[in-house]
Amino acid sequence: MEKIAIIGAGLVGSLQAIILAKKGYKVDVYERRMDMRKADISAGRSINLALSNRGWKAIELAGITDEIMKMAIPMYGRMMHPIEGETFFQQYGKDGEAIYSVSRGGLNQQLMNSAEALENVDFHFDMFCLDVDLETNEVEFLNTKTDEIIKHKPDRIFATDGAFSAIRSKLQKTDRFNYEQMYLEHGYKELYIPATETGVYQIDKNALHIWPRGNYMLIALANEDGSFTCTLFFPFEGEKSFESLKTKADVQAFFSEIFPDAIALMPSLIDDYFTNPTSSLVTVRCSPWNHADKILMMGDASHAIVPFYGQGMNSGFEDCSIFNEIFEKHNRNWNISFQEFSKTRKKDADAISNLAIQNFVEMRDLVADESFLLRKKIEKKIYKKHPQKWMPLYSQVTFSHIPYSEALANGKRQEKIMDQIMAKENIQQNWDTLEIEQEILRLVDEK
Repeated sequence: MEKIAIIGAGLVGSLQAIILAKKGYKVDVYERRMDMRKADISAGRSINLALSNRGWKAIELAGITDEIMKMAIPMYGRMMHPIEGETFFQQYGKDGEAIYSVSRGGLNQQLMNSAEALENVDFHFDMFCLDVDLETNEVEFLNTKTDEIIKHKPDRIFATDGAFSAIRSKLQKTDRFNYEQMYLEHGYKELYIPATETGVYQIDKNALHIWPRGNYMLIALANEDGSFTCTLFFPFEGEKSFESLKTKADVQAFFSEIFPDAIALMPSLIDDYFTNPTSSLVTVRCSPWNHADKILMMGDASHAIVPFYGQGMNSGFEDCSIFNEIFEKHNRNWNISFQEFSKTRKKDADAISNLAIQNFVEMRDLVADESFLLRKKIEKKIYKKHPQKWMPLYSQVTFSHIPYSEALANGKRQEKIMDQIMAKENIQQNWDTLEIEQEILRLVDEK
């Protein structure tokens, strides 16, 4: 039985462990942190994620859809919260299409449990990766509880140990390895909206709530217990920034002015703001993702992205399903599969990385812009009437399995068409006419 080592017991590592173990390999998963299932992870106090079609495909491959669906809350669109005025709802896709709010911690625990239930999977916690010998594939760990040095020599290594991967740091020192990382000027902080005393949601649980404010925004995703996990995306420095909110009074005044309807729902705001850490947002790009037929990187280790398209986890899970397709296509030939995955998957990872940064601008600003909303309304009409000719970029990314790079190229073509349409005289009055519809279809055929 071939031995597989997975470095990193996060979402992607735990899922990949299930998939490989079900193929008959002996899988050992090494994690530098303690076993999160033994830690106190309160509901609603960990980052929530948006699970969509690409992620579900990999979950189905692992055979654990029912277990994950039990903890997933469907969100059918965005609920916008202007500073003044009523909230308004923007449907994501066709009727019934949804992305799903899931607790990162809860999902990770379930993936670990599902993997550990297989007799050929073992987890090893508190194991800090010190080094890997690229010639022999021997990995050296420090057991941070016992200070013992542990060595393991697997046949293959999958590095799923995150944006600051220990395995990638070793590969960065090899010849012709390319690496780039970029931080946004914005960071994020987790906040909290509790359930009512009777356990009821204070706002609609089946929507992703957004408070768009131009250069920054607040979002909220539902938890199973009636609460919401909120995230403030905010500049590190500037007139209105993490740096500028120094006191409790500063935070109270800022939220009262900028997020008036949200602060009414957040009794623990001040404590949460000063207790929870301020975290940074990094993009990582590198190549190649493999070292011969011995090591392969997946997920954030090879392509960390910012969270604004809800595709970080989904793209990592899609790594698992795409690799599986390549692996089976080549009759489980490790060498060919590692090389093909590394070569072909990168363009899609780069595409979703670009789209994620682009979508930040849309979420924090454009979603409240009248011209933008009209553009989306026109696109939705064309998609509904002519789905074979037009699919909005968001639907391509979120509700299909079209490669990210193809979705990005399609989106650019459609953007040029919509720029022409939106520049037409009196488009606000004439958008719903047969003339505009035919013009869009003509431009689609020309492109």
